[in-house]
Amino acid sequence: MTSPSHKVALVTGGGSGIGEASAFAFARRGMAVAILDKSGERGSATARDIREGGGTACFLPADVSKEDEVADAVSEIIKTYGALHAAHNNAGIPGERKPLTDLEEEEWETVLSINLKGVWLCMKHEIRVMLEHEVKGAIVNTASTWSFVGAPSAAAYVASKHGILGLTRTAALEYATKGIRVNAVCPGATRTPLLRLETQTERERELIASHPMGRLAAPSEIAEAVVWLCSEAASFVTGQCLIVDGGFLAR
Repeated sequence: MTSPSHKVALVTGGGSGIGEASAFAFARRGMAVAILDKSGERGSATARDIREGGGTACFLPADVSKEDEVADAVSEIIKTYGALHAAHNNAGIPGERKPLTDLEEEEWETVLSINLKGVWLCMKHEIRVMLEHEVKGAIVNTASTWSFVGAPSAAAYVASKHGILGLTRTAALEYATKGIRVNAVCPGATRTPLLRLETQTERERELIASHPMGRLAAPSEIAEAVVWLCSEAASFVTGQCLIVDGGFLAR
């Protein structure tokens, strides 16, 4: 077992976008980072880049919608680093953009399985090992500005993101006396592969126009909020959703 002197963070969906940015942000704070991602190529690249920059990181392939894979990954983190102090449950998919009456059952279940069930499974096993090792841990789940409002043609995604807030608040209440804090970060539109903006310039213009600051967020801006929520600076913050949206919800 490798036992670095620094603390240990887990990031799901750490192969790209916000997850990748938060993995680097944790590493810059001197934490060992375990990156979970379905894509071995992307996840391995993030871990390699952190190590090449002088940090400590490993990649663990996992589908967060499958409990055995989540449990095995968390177990491997304990074997490798000895503890788990922070987690960013970020893995998610947008799903197909279509009216809810056109959604197929399989499409609905896929989005809810990864976005919502995946957060529950990750918290279940993260909290278990934090309790077992008597760690005062911090967990951040990636929700969305769409956790508060509706969005046409995004029923499954919106439902999953609303659900994350309920899970977050419930977990925060259940484990507040155990020294485990659970919060959510709610990003506005962020320039990641999830937005699929490569050839959608009109949609990009619409998204930018809907944010009073007149731009999209950079993944690093969301990552800094995540790392802050996991830090001692946020030691009395739990059950909250930190909105990072350029003013989108203030309209």
